[in-house]
Amino acid sequence: MATELHTLLDRHWDILILGSGAAALTTALSALTSTSPPPSVLLLDKAPAEWAGGNGYFTAAAYRTAHPGLSGLLPIVSNVPSDLEDKIDLAPYTEDDFLGDLERVTGGRSDEKLGKAVVGASWETVKWLKEVGKVDWQLSFRRQAYEVEGRFVFWGGLCLTVPDGGKGLVKGLRDRVEQLGGVIVHGVAGRELVTDAKRSVVGVKVEIVGDGERKQVQAGSVVMCAGGFEANRDLRGEWMGEGWKAAHVRGTPHNTGDMLIASRKLGAKLVGDFSGSGCHSTAWDADSPADGGDREKTNEFTKSGYPLGIMVNVKGERFVDEGVDLRNYTYAKFGRAILEQPDGVAWQIWDQQGVAYLRKEEYRDEIVRKVWADSIDELAVKLVKDGLQDSTRLAQTVKDFNDCIEAFGKEKPDVQLNPSVRDGLSTQSFTRRLELAKSNWAIPIKQGPLLAVKVTSGVTFTFGGLAIDPEDATVLKEDGSKVEGLHCAGEMVGGLFYGNYPGGSGLTAGAVFGRRAGRVAAERAART
Repeated sequence: MATELHTLLDRHWDILILGSGAAALTTALSALTSTSPPPSVLLLDKAPAEWAGGNGYFTAAAYRTAHPGLSGLLPIVSNVPSDLEDKIDLAPYTEDDFLGDLERVTGGRSDEKLGKAVVGASWETVKWLKEVGKVDWQLSFRRQAYEVEGRFVFWGGLCLTVPDGGKGLVKGLRDRVEQLGGVIVHGVAGRELVTDAKRSVVGVKVEIVGDGERKQVQAGSVVMCAGGFEANRDLRGEWMGEGWKAAHVRGTPHNTGDMLIASRKLGAKLVGDFSGSGCHSTAWDADSPADGGDREKTNEFTKSGYPLGIMVNVKGERFVDEGVDLRNYTYAKFGRAILEQPDGVAWQIWDQQGVAYLRKEEYRDEIVRKVWADSIDELAVKLVKDGLQDSTRLAQTVKDFNDCIEAFGKEKPDVQLNPSVRDGLSTQSFTRRLELAKSNWAIPIKQGPLLAVKVTSGVTFTFGGLAIDPEDATVLKEDGSKVEGLHCAGEMVGGLFYGNYPGGSGLTAGAVFGRRAGRVAAERAART
């Protein structure tokens, strides 16, 4: 095995890709299908084979794309029988819709050129993944639709996934890449970029994990899809603030920013959100592993049922408007809000009306520790044993919440709960209102037994990264010029997301820029 590894590392490769996640595999797929004959493609991942797939493995495999609506989606999805078609409400999601959501949730800070590149190519990329990558697209009924009066109503601009989530996505893409001739090697870490006399990148100095041996892999093009720095506790503290050292890592423990640091040494430009708001972080099971995800449970530690309930901190106080927007536009920032609370934890609380909407994959008994009680007073006493500091304050928080909902109901009795839209069911009326509103889906916490689940912040990926040319994903220097032979895709790219992101757009961005990087690298190989 060692001899075979050395033989692979001693070869010259047309294209060397660092990483084995969705962006890396999409890059390889693009490279291997862009020219004839195809280039030689090697993927190196410092993670061992049992950690293959990067963060993509831990996702729900949701891809956000502009699309023409149900009629346009039906030809590419595999889970809609003909007798179900007329029971689905799935409106078109235009490029303007997608761009509007990206601009809105990032506060207008997203790089316009990057955003237009992702949005404008999203639909073609999804169709290409179906045709060339053999991706088995399905409509995401479980996560992105509510059944309303016998109809499946999709919401939040997100509708596509694949069977078995991130596990299925990574396996399918990996199988396809290997079928096309791509070579994937684990346990080899990129350490330094190698350049020639013209400062073009011509390879990577690598380290064989375990024995520490160093080698130099030569390549015509290098594409970095090695992830951000979210699994590096020290870098999180240095670049985002000391508080982020306490966050749990949702996905791979191997995204430690190595190639971001190596790129800086080469003069590459860092851009994007490196602040305390600079990451995708969610409400995450407080009992989960702190320094890396669980390969079996993957995304099931996510706790995204808060829009139908409330979240309170250890003081018994609410701290966010749980209903300010649809979940797809809030879950990536509410992890930060939880981390900013005392002790970095919170509880999500529902009564039976809210419990009915909780997704089993996130809240079933086997996946999460639950605290049940018949009344809020009883629940508060139980939560004191779990870290709650003020049971009286919690009881008052819930009473005030319920009273305001009752007052709203008397004022606007026609407003009814509809979780598939921003329904306007609120705590704010002319007679009573909360200092911190719940703007939508405000249902009382009354009908027992009540349920509480303890959550913390789970960091998924970081937003700050490398500057790229959106046309070909070439890495840019501080002066705006290109680093020839060096491309970047996936979570290493900076400038697209700030403070928040529209759910599902990260995988889409990785696919768009990975496809472009792979094609350009293959064309470069064909010319030499």
